[in-house]
Amino acid sequence: MRVVVVGAGEVGSSIAASLAGSHDVVVVDLDDDRVDSLTYSLDVLAIHGDGTERAVLEEAGVGDADMLIASTDDDETNLATCGTASTVADVFTIARVRQRRYLDTWQQAEGAFDVDFMVCTDLLTAQAIVRITGLPTARDVDSFAGGQIQMAEFELPEGSPVSGQTVQEADRFDSLTFAAVLRNGDVELPRGDTVLADGDRVVVIGSPESVQQFAADVVSDGAAGAEDVVVVGGSTIGELTAELLERRGLSPRLVENDPDRARELAESLPGTRVLEHDATDQEFLEREHVGDADLVVAALDSDERGLLVSLLAKRLGAERTVAVVEEGQYVDVFEAVGVDVGVNPREVTAEEITRFTREDRTENVAIIESDMAEVLEIEVDADSVLAGRTIREAMADLPEGLVVGALTRDGTFVTPRGDTVVEPGDHVVVFVRVDVRDEVTAAI
Repeated sequence: MRVVVVGAGEVGSSIAASLAGSHDVVVVDLDDDRVDSLTYSLDVLAIHGDGTERAVLEEAGVGDADMLIASTDDDETNLATCGTASTVADVFTIARVRQRRYLDTWQQAEGAFDVDFMVCTDLLTAQAIVRITGLPTARDVDSFAGGQIQMAEFELPEGSPVSGQTVQEADRFDSLTFAAVLRNGDVELPRGDTVLADGDRVVVIGSPESVQQFAADVVSDGAAGAEDVVVVGGSTIGELTAELLERRGLSPRLVENDPDRARELAESLPGTRVLEHDATDQEFLEREHVGDADLVVAALDSDERGLLVSLLAKRLGAERTVAVVEEGQYVDVFEAVGVDVGVNPREVTAEEITRFTREDRTENVAIIESDMAEVLEIEVDADSVLAGRTIREAMADLPEGLVVGALTRDGTFVTPRGDTVVEPGDHVVVFVRVDVRDEVTAAI
């Protein structure tokens, strides 16, 4: 497949890196340094130019491309790029936007902006935050097979009841599969005798009910998901997070310093208690009992203020903190100094776009730990190495680095075991190390 990526920032570079090994990729950017860097670091054709210009897109070969991805940091540029591309060729266009109004317009008017698929960074980020609120210690949560299968990544806290147990001892659920243990920067495919330890990141795949039950086992008090949530910052991400929490039946609190914005939020979020104040004021946080919250979400426009608020909340006793981190390189720093989860909007967006670049039978994809591994949902066809065989037999013909986590058949959840026979039409959800991803997807 030939893909033209316009914009070589964090999103575009991530997408290009994911595609470079198996597709013909062309990247267009106005920044000479970015173009030079990609030329030497990735197997892509990097072109200096403005993606909104017809001549530049023609130089990039958009006329022969299967897909164009407009991923700059400017919404209007991305929409104009897709519009220009549609005058040159019949190419599938994907536009990244931050402003939800563009997404609303696109969803309401078929063919708007000449965009075939649109992703809204702020909405995706809010959805990522809200998914983890329901599972204590969860770092990432994704749904597959129409919500019948769930993947979750948990970090085992100090003193976790499952720390010191083997995977066989910790696996007390019929519809759950331990897919991986992430420790010391490595991906380990667990065996029954693998011993879990404090600080391990455990990836499990199973029914939502079993994942929820395991989540309760991970924490010492068996706590359920967050109920008392404080959102700090009335940014679009903060507003959307509160809105999605309301839809889940929660009544979050939202702290916003600007009086006009606070008034606007109070009118648009009937189920949210909006507090007008500076969230870096420790006396205010103490007075509002923010330290008693199950979860504090820092959704501020400044990474520095987000870090400060998160650390203040933890110091006051908040159970967990999630911070929106605009600069992707700071995520590890945030988590190293005490923030429980850092969410980078650009990374979330790149993951969403990446799933559209997979083979036709790949229904969904979740990227694990900055592309160390992936969780894929694939519809099995008659040519698959899995079709008509037991999982045990098929695994003998597949590379190491793969775990079949779950499958659905005719809309029904099936727990995979070694003697489970996979049939054409089944949807399988697999965990796969990125170094064997292409070989695995070609086989199954």
